[in-house]
Amino acid sequence: MIPSDPSAPAIRLRGVSLGYDDALVVDELDLDVPLGGTTVLIGANGSGKTTLLRGLTRQLPLRSGSMSVLGRDTAGWSPREFARTVALLPQAPVAPEGMTVEQLVDRGRHPHRRLLGGRRADDTEAVAGALERTGMVEFAERRLSELSGGQRQRAWLALVLAQSAPVMLLDEPTSYLDLAHQLDLMDLVRDLPDPRDPSRRATVVMVLHELNLAARVADHVVAVHGGRVAAQGTPSQVLVPEVLADVFGLDADVTPDPLLGHPVVMPRSVADRRTGRITPLERAASAG
Repeated sequence: MIPSDPSAPAIRLRGVSLGYDDALVVDELDLDVPLGGTTVLIGANGSGKTTLLRGLTRQLPLRSGSMSVLGRDTAGWSPREFARTVALLPQAPVAPEGMTVEQLVDRGRHPHRRLLGGRRADDTEAVAGALERTGMVEFAERRLSELSGGQRQRAWLALVLAQSAPVMLLDEPTSYLDLAHQLDLMDLVRDLPDPRDPSRRATVVMVLHELNLAARVADHVVAVHGGRVAAQGTPSQVLVPEVLADVFGLDADVTPDPLLGHPVVMPRSVADRRTGRITPLERAASAG
């Protein structure tokens, strides 16, 4: 059930610790993911953001702490109940050889079917709607192996949409895509409706490496460093030189995009600063 209080978080973590074998990666982390809109996790390699996402999907069990989704503690949820509420697009998904787009998308309906249950009318409707929203109707009978990288990523996103979960977790969804396809996919993600309440946007949590892409798509940014939340807020609040230096060890100027208004990160090397190897436009933006 969607919380009646629109200010209630979609996901709440309290005192969460995660790790592998003897290595503790995420330590006593607290986090509220807003309901609706897009939250982007950023951080340097090894910061804990991917481990955090694995904890959110329950692929990695909590060592301590608690997680609630839509106001309910997930500790007692069955895998099927969790999959009806939280959908995952992994970074490098793999499908069986010869599978068509429609067969792949239909897999998103498995959490909603009874054991040995066949395809029902609502399954057909959900699959058709996911194919239409992602622009994949004309490719429904095509094998995944016959598609371009951008088309395959749309097919996998259609599977997530067919799952009809109000919370979607995406791990590096733009990997291996060129810039035009990255922007296309991100615009699609930003406009996704909540399947349980189409009047509101879906809750999407994704890991992104590209800071300027994160600035463009995110409503809420969470910067992870050393297994903890180093900063969170709007892109303009988080993507500032001080946070970038602390979280990434990055020397950067930040200026508003002249058309869309979101921050644009302009990294600088020591040589750039020493030689002044920046364009007049960048120099003017930095000074302004």
